Amino acid sequence: MTSSEIRQKYLDFFAARGHAVISSASLIPENDPTVLFTTAGMHPLIPYLLGEAHPAGSRLVDSQKCFRADDIDEVGDKRHNTFFEMLGNWSFGDYFKTEQLTWWYQFLFEELGLDPQRVYQSVYAGSEDGKIEKDEESIKVLKELFAKYGITAEEGPTTFGKGEDGPGQEIDFSRMRIFPYRDKNWWMRGETIGEPGGPDSETFYDTGKPHDPKFGPHCHLNCDCGRFLEIGNSVFMQYKKTAAGWEELKNKNVDFGGGLERIAMVLQEKDSIFKGDLFSRIIAKIEELSGKKYEEDTRSFEVIADHIKAATFIVGDNKGVAPSNTDQGYIVRRLLRRAIRFGRQLGITQEAWVDKIAQVVVDDYALAYPELVKNKEFIFTEFKKEEEKFLRTLEKGLAEFKKIAVNGIDGVAAFNLYQSYGFPFEITEELAKENGITIDRAGFEAELKKHQALSRTAAAGKFKGGLADAGEATTKLHTAAHLLLAALRQVLGDHVFQRGSNITAERLRLDFSHPEKMTAEQLKKVEDLVNQAIAENYEVICEELSLEEAKKRGAMGVFESKYGEKVKVYSACHLKADQQPDIEGAFSQEICGGPHVKNTGTLGHFKIQKEEASSAGVRRIKAILE
Repeated sequence: MTSSEIRQKYLDFFAARGHAVISSASLIPENDPTVLFTTAGMHPLIPYLLGEAHPAGSRLVDSQKCFRADDIDEVGDKRHNTFFEMLGNWSFGDYFKTEQLTWWYQFLFEELGLDPQRVYQSVYAGSEDGKIEKDEESIKVLKELFAKYGITAEEGPTTFGKGEDGPGQEIDFSRMRIFPYRDKNWWMRGETIGEPGGPDSETFYDTGKPHDPKFGPHCHLNCDCGRFLEIGNSVFMQYKKTAAGWEELKNKNVDFGGGLERIAMVLQEKDSIFKGDLFSRIIAKIEELSGKKYEEDTRSFEVIADHIKAATFIVGDNKGVAPSNTDQGYIVRRLLRRAIRFGRQLGITQEAWVDKIAQVVVDDYALAYPELVKNKEFIFTEFKKEEEKFLRTLEKGLAEFKKIAVNGIDGVAAFNLYQSYGFPFEITEELAKENGITIDRAGFEAELKKHQALSRTAAAGKFKGGLADAGEATTKLHTAAHLLLAALRQVLGDHVFQRGSNITAERLRLDFSHPEKMTAEQLKKVEDLVNQAIAENYEVICEELSLEEAKKRGAMGVFESKYGEKVKVYSACHLKADQQPDIEGAFSQEICGGPHVKNTGTLGHFKIQKEEASSAGVRRIKAILE
């Protein structure tokens, strides 16, 4: 069964059980400065898991694009990849444990034909203080389900703590199927009062790989030896954090996530995700380019395949980013340059080879993710530019590394490799590790901060106070972003819509639809319009309207987002004689969650710092308030 068939079967299975099929959200989170990428299927749905009503209903299903930068260094162990698809289904105060576990097992065993004899389950063991009980409800349902498929499932010994060492005793896996863990099977979003939490139940597949004693004397479900592979996790959000601990939620939610690549791996009876159909054509292309076989250097093949696929999805996203030295762009640069270095190890010496692998990725995912096809020219152009840049300095950088590495790499040397030869710190760190050399990360970070401080001072003069705190600064820039979008539409036309934004206490970044580079004259007009709007000292008015009413009025919004029936509309306008807002004469109207300043006159002077390409048909402006 192909991965595409698995994905479609999953969506169809849950759609037949009353779930609305929703599209994958962007890999680049909207207005969330806490994370760079969407890391799980639940990430874009957090507002609805916290109580907002989703416009599509209380049951949802999707296949979500995800990227986890933390796994970059893990790639090469046959089980980890940075980009993956998360099959997910959700219940917002609708069904709960019985339905979720029953449907998941039906899908695995009846739809996919997975062997129940090779499936094991973990459950929550209860809190150490006894205030949260063991998840007996899930254990009861699981025993009944295993019995339905002809298996007598006994409960195994409990693992306390974080679960790395297991229960500390030999386990009879022929009898035991259900294993309680404490910390390992408790999910919570955060420590803040009001945040949700609850037990989770993970599904594992027995690969049949013999236990390796170097990972401990006794194997268990979460053992790192690789025998058991997690293929899905059902999170039951049934508690809310309080000052005293946890209390039961009135409306309980289900959040399920399962890795498509891992499910395909076990169904296709492969011992590595890189041998499955989602990587087979990519691996074949690397073999063609290098003249080597995958088995000759699996790690290099896997790094190249994973990193170029991940970079293709990030750059090809509808909010795609180009390689750079900051934020998501730095991760793209790190992925591509690491792939190029491993390509050199494989003997790939031809120029402009990275985009050839990217083309395979685009072709493989064209039906599931058409944005890759739409944005492919931007992907290939950015990849070629990045490859050319790095190849110009790669050989010199490697020679410099050999020269300075004799006595270990201090922070200054590591920073010089980064600044002069384009080596992300992680590449230098990896080279040091391969050669048994120590490296000073703290020293590198100190040099980087010193360099950034000097750059800021040179570019903008020393910062002088005037803002009460970061919250006030961010709020001002948020309001300025609304004025900027309105000004862009006045200067460029009504084809301009917001395609993404990121606002910090120091600057705003706005991505917008426009097919070509803006001229200096256009930028000056936009800047002047925003400053005129600030000088007008408009009131910033918030109204709650129906979505239809907001659209009729002409309010801007990111309509790829899923809005509820009621939305907040912020308008920058004057007040009429009767003190009612002059909406018809408003400079700006946007659907938004806030916060904003009360009057535009408090913003200060608006200045555009940079205008550049973001992705195909999308431009990006970075601006500040002085």
